[in-house]
Amino acid sequence: MRRLLLVHGLHNTRWWLRPLAARLRREGFEPEPFGYASVFGGPERAIPALGERLRAAPVHGLVGHSLGGLIALEALRRSPEVAVPRVVCLGSPLRGSRSARNVTARMWTRPLLGRSAALLQDGLPDWDGAAALGVIAGDVAQGLGRVFGRLDGVSDGTVALEETRLTGLADHCVVHCSHSGLVFSAEAAAQAACFLRDGRFARPA
Repeated sequence: MRRLLLVHGLHNTRWWLRPLAARLRREGFEPEPFGYASVFGGPERAIPALGERLRAAPVHGLVGHSLGGLIALEALRRSPEVAVPRVVCLGSPLRGSRSARNVTARMWTRPLLGRSAALLQDGLPDWDGAAALGVIAGDVAQGLGRVFGRLDGVSDGTVALEETRLTGLADHCVVHCSHSGLVFSAEAAAQAACFLRDGRFARPA
């Protein structure tokens, strides 16, 4: 069995990823959740903790939803000695989130992002790590992003499609679901499994 670590997003817990874990298990992987306090602990606690977990028990791949994808990649960037062959991000705002910037612009909503605000707003530099990186984005605009301001172009309701792209990606695909729906989508799970096995997403026949 190929071990995976699954990293949840903002305001979620490790149990949020149970539907995704079940689908990946049926694909022949051994997924384990990685939990962290996304608001009160934030990335500066989660990133080193994830690095320690990876050094203690190597894995075949990382799968991160939303903020979890940013934390997964930053953990690998800070621990280049950790060998993780492949990473899949689901709806992660790799280039920074306009929705997050809109939230922090309002005093009454700013606390919602807690200590994860900066990473969500700014995103990451282009990816040059050793792990092959695949990104799955959604295109159904149903989510909290619409409450806090308009998103330009195609989005999953929380993260714009263009916010999910970085130079250095091995592959990128779009599935028809919302931001939260990426965790529950059979298509997203199948695409994640394909990338984790083959280093590329499946293409329409």
